[in-house]
Amino acid sequence: MADAHAAAPHGPPSPLRHHFRDLSAQTEAASLGMWAFLATEVLFFGGMFAAYIVYRSLFRRAFEGASNLLDIRLGTFNTAVLILSSLTMAMAVWAASQGRKKLIILFLVLTIALGSVFLGVKVVEYKQKFEHHEVPGPHFVVPEGLPRQAEIFFSLYFCMTGLHAMHMIVGVGLLTWLILRARRGDFSVEYNSPVELTGLYWHFVDIIWIFLFPLLYLLGRHTL
Repeated sequence: MADAHAAAPHGPPSPLRHHFRDLSAQTEAASLGMWAFLATEVLFFGGMFAAYIVYRSLFRRAFEGASNLLDIRLGTFNTAVLILSSLTMAMAVWAASQGRKKLIILFLVLTIALGSVFLGVKVVEYKQKFEHHEVPGPHFVVPEGLPRQAEIFFSLYFCMTGLHAMHMIVGVGLLTWLILRARRGDFSVEYNSPVELTGLYWHFVDIIWIFLFPLLYLLGRHTL
């Protein structure tokens, strides 16, 4: 009897790795690994959220005033873009579960396009901050009427949004890898866990932004 793990002579290589008994066990192990990774990411971002809460409680006036200097229109637009990208990512996962190659590629391309729009908008926002000398460092200029501690707000702003943007870039790279695999016909009804797990990662990154947006852009907006 032929080895169950062996690929067909002229077909694509089997997705089943030799140390798993079947695809179900392999998928469960991969899912556990992804959830463990996301748990560490929660702790990673959680430290910065905790720092934000502590410093905001100490320097509330500086944080609220600095928050008003962010472009809420661009922040709102980017929030809508990421929510839409979560939809297209979910559709890509659905298409993969149905084994529909063309739809997988279409929805992944749309997700990359939306992610790229998000990153492009962040570049515009960062450019504005450099032009207004609101980037922490030797050239930082304290905004008129705000305490010096406004620099702490912008330090956290760049750290949090910059780290989030790095995760977005990694996500775009993963989606590109999925497109290449989908074009080869690697995914089917029986095997599509890479798409599903990358979808979990993408949704996590989107959820992080859902927390960043109100913390950085909305809290303190009432002081205008």
